[in-house]
Amino acid sequence: MKNKETTGQAIARSLVENGVDTVFGIPGAHMYDFNDALYEKRNEIRFIHTRHEQGAGYMAYGYAKSTGRIGAYTVVPGPGVLNSGAALCTAYGANSPVLCLTGNIMSHLIGQGRGQLHELPDQLATMRGITKVAERIDHQSQTGTVMAEVIGKMLSGRQGPGAVEAPWDVFGMTGPELDLPETRRAADPQVNPDSIQAAAAILANAKNPLIMVGGGAVDAGAEVSELAKALNAPVTSHRSGKGVVSDDHLNYLNFVAAFDYWKDTDVLIGIGSRLELEFMRWKWLPKGLKVIRIDIDPTEMVRLKPDVGIVADAKAGTAALTEALGTTGSAPRTEEFAELNRNAKQRFSAVQPQVDYLNAIREALPRDGFFVEEISQMGFTARFAFPVYGPRQYVTCGYQDNLGFGFNTALGVKVGNPDKAVVSVSGDGGFMFGVQELATAVQHNIAVVAIVFNNNAYGNVLRDQKQAYSGRYIGSDLTNPDFVKLGESFGVKTYRVSSPGELKSAVSEALELNAPVLIEVPIEKGSEASPWPFIHPAPPTA
Repeated sequence: MKNKETTGQAIARSLVENGVDTVFGIPGAHMYDFNDALYEKRNEIRFIHTRHEQGAGYMAYGYAKSTGRIGAYTVVPGPGVLNSGAALCTAYGANSPVLCLTGNIMSHLIGQGRGQLHELPDQLATMRGITKVAERIDHQSQTGTVMAEVIGKMLSGRQGPGAVEAPWDVFGMTGPELDLPETRRAADPQVNPDSIQAAAAILANAKNPLIMVGGGAVDAGAEVSELAKALNAPVTSHRSGKGVVSDDHLNYLNFVAAFDYWKDTDVLIGIGSRLELEFMRWKWLPKGLKVIRIDIDPTEMVRLKPDVGIVADAKAGTAALTEALGTTGSAPRTEEFAELNRNAKQRFSAVQPQVDYLNAIREALPRDGFFVEEISQMGFTARFAFPVYGPRQYVTCGYQDNLGFGFNTALGVKVGNPDKAVVSVSGDGGFMFGVQELATAVQHNIAVVAIVFNNNAYGNVLRDQKQAYSGRYIGSDLTNPDFVKLGESFGVKTYRVSSPGELKSAVSEALELNAPVLIEVPIEKGSEASPWPFIHPAPPTA
């Protein structure tokens, strides 16, 4: 006779079976039976409790984004789900497998509108609007099937977040121990040889092809490099694609340099990319441009219709295209690419003080360390001025641009990569969104080096109001705490530095401590040069 187990225990067992080793979150009444099941699995699943639900969601996101594995978190229904909703939006926009585990009111009261504790009019519909998949477990016997379905869909094709809810009374419901079905990912689309041949035919006559990689190519770096060599073509990236091909690869172009090359580009090859840079930020297309796309999501071929669409996994599609091309026999152009990079770097070095500070961080951070950006003057500048040498090492929020995601996300990155250095770069405005998670970092010894560039403002808003609204400032000035005293009050080693050289030394020292560290860098308000002319450049002149 089988042992008995609760729904909560079956969920916990399913998490272990699916390789989940960490759950972030905050316990709550609706979730007690699940929380207790996590206690029983404490030797297999680490539970990291946070000080805000948004922190839990972002930590799960950082874990998933940096490892490629499921990042799981648990919060109470209603306000807990809503508080974590920004993190789910980020995971959706950045195609990351984040799993939200939550409760609901008593099963017989769902949809009644009685005003129960944490009740939403339709929580499942709310979660479905910001995830790839969301389902409810209505009975203990469904647990294994629902978990396998949700996780399978999260990990299939274009990955994304998922959510599972169970009513309050269902978490503790007992039944025979379940046979957990195997989680199955949907098969990747087969590469269409006709599409490959059509793309190869276009590239046979290409003079200046450009390869653009996005987050969908994160596991295809070797294949992309081979394609670039076969075509003698440069590779570039914007945010999520940083590190797919190393910044010091001979075929890599910084995207500022890539814009200089863009004016003569005749074929654009997008691999796992929405082509945001070219179509939404550069907003200028070379005459007669042909577009080839390799993407696992067929709807991408409708959203931005290419001349040739190859619906396939980035690795398989890129490898097939390289094989079809054969060798070009043309002379390598790597010195040409190096010169474009040198010229671009010389120009954007004027974005100060950001570039000098970012160079200092790069010099102190090990080659395989992780850099977590933020919506800030440093974060925007880092997109083109911070070299990255491996996939997943530059952690961004994708198109959501969530202010305040950075520090909390960095904690999840460190939990997922305990043996790697992790540096978080925030402005004072964004950092204060999640400052309470310094307590989480201390309690769980999450050794993130958090750097706060303090200009006492929402810097981008301040600049826009100055330039576009004649200095009619509203809501952009900030009053901040003493960050050194604040950090020390949490028990965090805290530095204040005032130059790139001091920052490099502080980061180097901080990384040796293997403990949470806070570094404040005061910046004169409004003094930062704008990075936007390099992200949204003017159309090239003839």
